[in-house]
Amino acid sequence: MIRNLVIRNLTFGCFLIASLVASATGEESQLRVGAFVVDASPPVGSPMAYGRCDSVGMPLTARGIVLVGCGEPIVLCAVDWIGISNGGYERWREAIAKGVKTSLERVSVHVLHQHDAPRCDFSADRLLAEQGLGGAMFDVAFARQTIENVAEAVQAAAASASVATHLGLGQAKVEKVASNRRILGPDGKVKVMRFTACADPAVRAEPEGTIDPYVKSISFWNEDRPIVVLTYYATHPQSYYRTGVAHADFPGIARFLRQTTLNGLTHVHFNGAGGNIGAGKYNDGSHENRQTLAVRLAEGMAKAHQATEKHSISAENVSWKTVPVVLPASPHLKEEKLLAALKDDKQDSAQRTYAAQDLVWLQRCMAGDTVDITCLTLGPARVLNMPGELAVEYQLAAQGMRPDLFVAMAAYGEYAPGYICMKEHYQQGGYEASPGASQVAPEVEGVLMSAMKELLQ
Repeated sequence: MIRNLVIRNLTFGCFLIASLVASATGEESQLRVGAFVVDASPPVGSPMAYGRCDSVGMPLTARGIVLVGCGEPIVLCAVDWIGISNGGYERWREAIAKGVKTSLERVSVHVLHQHDAPRCDFSADRLLAEQGLGGAMFDVAFARQTIENVAEAVQAAAASASVATHLGLGQAKVEKVASNRRILGPDGKVKVMRFTACADPAVRAEPEGTIDPYVKSISFWNEDRPIVVLTYYATHPQSYYRTGVAHADFPGIARFLRQTTLNGLTHVHFNGAGGNIGAGKYNDGSHENRQTLAVRLAEGMAKAHQATEKHSISAENVSWKTVPVVLPASPHLKEEKLLAALKDDKQDSAQRTYAAQDLVWLQRCMAGDTVDITCLTLGPARVLNMPGELAVEYQLAAQGMRPDLFVAMAAYGEYAPGYICMKEHYQQGGYEASPGASQVAPEVEGVLMSAMKELLQ
């Protein structure tokens, strides 16, 4: 009898402990989502990618989300700058990770690649400073302050994050925005490039070519209340540039229009694999086309949001996976040649800046430094986070690997590799595959395809 009583008491004790654990686990299984938006507009007089900033036509921002409750926090950040590379990319991720007490690999930072916007590369700036050109590439103090502001905003977003009960997934076609820049001739080589703005009506008349016409929408909800909306669309974001006026260009306007329509709900937009995609077929460079393209993109975003299907979600449905890869440096990169160009005071500062960036990248490749390729799992959705100015074929290939899932892609992460083409592109020619544009070798396709397959398993 005593034995039975002991067993019953032990059983009750175990049940009590299990109940407490289940209760605690239930709390931890709640996914919480916070959103942040920080001004990232350059100071007047500071360097942008092409010339100095004379004024700010539309504020640039750094914005994103932090996911809490699914292990260490996960942060996705989209910045209205042209590129963040090498030591700049590392510093952005380090500061954000420190702010929310997470690991570096669980932070993914991307640019939208607007051209009337700043660059950021502390490694290249250090090399330039040794040649008396410190700060010629970008305003270092401004960049550091912006990073600090973003880290503080992410920390605040994590602290005030809302419980997410549902995930929303939707997609819709965007009409008359994206077109392929690489137009092939009968010999299979690039016969003409159709860039972001194309004045030649005969070139504009060429077919759209290979694109991903869909904008994908991912939203988080607390029951029927939306918390934040993310969109993904692959195209170069320029309508026109080299104006001296900092501007978020047509994706920034589209994002603003959607946020206004959604009563101020934070809208975060990511540029997909748009390295070989632009608006050239539908844009002759006329300034009024900026608004036209913005409205078309906003309409696609609206349709994708309207097509949203909601799925229950908790922290158990969320995971993060990282595959670090070593990207092969382009054979045209030669250390001695880059050093000579960097030190040549007869060259203009722009060329010496490119030499500094490429030298840092080459030395990283030679040292076996890795780039993180990451994947966020959100129930039936996967979000791949990729480096460089990625060709759209990578995005289409990822979707083809898992047609049973909702697969979105954000490119323009680590910007140092420049354009990342398919292997066949390097034989076809064209700007994206040229030595001045791509800092990786054709073998990069195999490296990235393998990483994507592993992440999407």
